[in-house]
Amino acid sequence: MESRSGTGTAPLAALLLGIALLLGGCQGKGEAPTAKAKQVEVLVLKPEAVALDAELAGRTVASEESEVRPQVSGVLLKRLFTQGDTVKAGQPLFQIEPTLYQAAANEAQANLATSQAALVTARLQAQRYEALGKQQMISRQDVDDAVATYKQAAASADASRAALDTARTNLRFATVTAPISGRIGRAAVTPGALVTASQTDAIAKIQQLDPMNVDITQSGNQFLALRRAIANGGVQASTAPVTLKLSDGSDYPVAGTLEFADIDVDETTGSITLRAQFPNPDGQLLPGMYVRAMVGQGVRQQALLVPQTAVDRTPRGDAQAWVVGSDDVVHLREFRTVRAVGNRWLVADGLQAGDRIVVSGSQGLSDGAKVTVTTQPATAAATQQG
Repeated sequence: MESRSGTGTAPLAALLLGIALLLGGCQGKGEAPTAKAKQVEVLVLKPEAVALDAELAGRTVASEESEVRPQVSGVLLKRLFTQGDTVKAGQPLFQIEPTLYQAAANEAQANLATSQAALVTARLQAQRYEALGKQQMISRQDVDDAVATYKQAAASADASRAALDTARTNLRFATVTAPISGRIGRAAVTPGALVTASQTDAIAKIQQLDPMNVDITQSGNQFLALRRAIANGGVQASTAPVTLKLSDGSDYPVAGTLEFADIDVDETTGSITLRAQFPNPDGQLLPGMYVRAMVGQGVRQQALLVPQTAVDRTPRGDAQAWVVGSDDVVHLREFRTVRAVGNRWLVADGLQAGDRIVVSGSQGLSDGAKVTVTTQPATAAATQQG
């Protein structure tokens, strides 16, 4: 009896254990595990004033330039300067054969002396005739003739004096001088050459290189858009200095100032010319060099900037970013950008101040998902500025 009872208990216990395991397995398959919210780091958008710069193409131009031409004709005797040197205004550059001009000046001087002597005689005669006329010792006609002769002698003396001034001026022009200060290039003529007062070709060129002008071209549409933004109050006019990048990629060490914008738009290119001026004490800038200028385009007030690393692009090229709502639910939002400012995008519309933009942890996010939010520290946000 006991042996039979023990044998029947073991199968029953095994059966009960199997049922328990089966029920436990079924219960585990029916319950879904609780999903953990993804942790993301956000940046809260805050309006700020942003200085807008534009990198524009430009060419260097001498601040002053003069082409030297002779003002009298003659054979060139000698060159009086070193080619490539800096010359001062009024410095002699060329000497033209002065003999004929010296002779003309001497002749004019002699003619003036003759005219002045005749003037003295005519004046004395007119004075005597006027005295005799008052005593009615000669006719009034004789008096009038004497006075007229005196006036003609005075006019002749004036003409002789003017002729002497002209002769002396031509003699002075036989020495060709520098009209401005600056660096002079090569001489286009050599001693022995015949030069004329009416020639079109310059015999030398002088350029003032310090300061140096830079002519910068900007799209007329961009220029108008900037002016409208300033007029509407969204952008404040900028007085920031202009900086240069040279053709070899190096930065020019001295900043310049924007002088003016041209008064018309080029009909062929649709661009407007801006002129900036740069100190050039070392002569590093030479006329005709191609440069890139960073020009201040005003300060945009209440600007919103989004880090470029937080922005994706749609197949159409539109900007989009993950935005966390007040309920900590994330949504993918499209928005428009104006331009890049350093390593951030300037927002045109689609985002507003106070929006929380996901800057870290966006991998694997889905629209409408619940997230756990940490805010990016202010020091980290400052590093996003370009």
